[in-house]
Amino acid sequence: MRAWLSETAGGLPRTFWYLWAGNLINRMGGFVVIFLAIYLTSARGLSESQAGLVLGLYGAGAAVGTMIGGIAADRFGRRPTLLVAHLGASAMMLNLALAREIPVIAIGAAALGFFAEAARPAFSAMLVDVVEPKDRLRAFTLNYWAINLGFASSAILAGFAAQANYMLLFLVDAATILVTATIIFLRVPESRPAVRVVQAGALAPRTSGMLSLLRDHVFLVYVALNLLIALVFMQHLSTLPIAMTADGLSPATYGVVIALNGVLIVFGQLFVPRLLRGRDHSRVMAVAAIVVGAGFGLTAIAHTAPLYALTVIIWTLGEMLNAPSNSALMAELSPVALRGRYQGVSSLSWAGASAIAPIAGGYVQEHAGHAALWLATAVVCVIAAAGHLLARPSRLRRVAAVAAAEAAVREPAVR
Repeated sequence: MRAWLSETAGGLPRTFWYLWAGNLINRMGGFVVIFLAIYLTSARGLSESQAGLVLGLYGAGAAVGTMIGGIAADRFGRRPTLLVAHLGASAMMLNLALAREIPVIAIGAAALGFFAEAARPAFSAMLVDVVEPKDRLRAFTLNYWAINLGFASSAILAGFAAQANYMLLFLVDAATILVTATIIFLRVPESRPAVRVVQAGALAPRTSGMLSLLRDHVFLVYVALNLLIALVFMQHLSTLPIAMTADGLSPATYGVVIALNGVLIVFGQLFVPRLLRGRDHSRVMAVAAIVVGAGFGLTAIAHTAPLYALTVIIWTLGEMLNAPSNSALMAELSPVALRGRYQGVSSLSWAGASAIAPIAGGYVQEHAGHAALWLATAVVCVIAAAGHLLARPSRLRRVAAVAAAEAAVREPAVR
């Protein structure tokens, strides 16, 4: 056990652990997004389509936030971007709690999405900055473990808090965001590579950062395939709670069922690095897509809490395979000079999905029915799996080129 623990968590830098702790605290208080669909339909009386539109506006704000956050992380630094984003998210959380009219709720959701997601590219870029390439799969796995430990805790607690007072969700969420900002302010130094170090890289951009990124077709295909998987995953926060409510299940039941996702990851994710060691990321992500599609597809026949729980367990297994390989591949595809921008565009696939998924999913759910929605998610996952396998050869060539450039950068830095 001691050897396994050392192999899993040993040797990582102190800055990583401060980031890890802040992320864990933030996620443990992440009540609002989990229950936003139920809050909008139950407490504010919005229809399924209206709730989907508000959630879509949250995603639209998130999409803009990831782009701005990625550019800011490269231009102004990871630390100031994280601080501004967290403080803004905390303020917007309280603003949304007080909103009553639909236009105000919609604007508040978009603003919250902007600040909440603006932090993610800077966080991911800083993690890549401070962790050696050989340790990144472990670091991303540990970070994902923290995310899901927080998610499992918040899903269960928020389910009962929502039955008592929805305002508690917003207040606790805002407070934990402020705690995370405080940890970053007090303990996390800036990690952005110095300009002279970045310029040493063989893949330093010859044009503006975004133009260089938009010409990277290998990376853009990766983002497109990631978007397909994200469109499926995001249904668990939008259409899944509505489906369970339609089957007569309470918010607390949804909280317990969806918490299985986090609980399973908490108990199993730390064993994933050993399972995935030395395996090709693209192949792992293809297998993961098939498993995710099977889980969401089976939701078409779920009408009771145990069956919903079974579907969550299945697609969670796929998520456990996908997440670390996805993050590690993202780091391997990102040139040193543009890490923030690449992380921002990668996050854009999830932010874009959070905008598109509730609108598209809500529309299909309302007009074609629950079964059609879940069967469509299975088809999308099969398409994504095929895409990962077809993209594998070009990715391998690109990863080799980026690794050579990063080695050239690190060597002068060490000397």
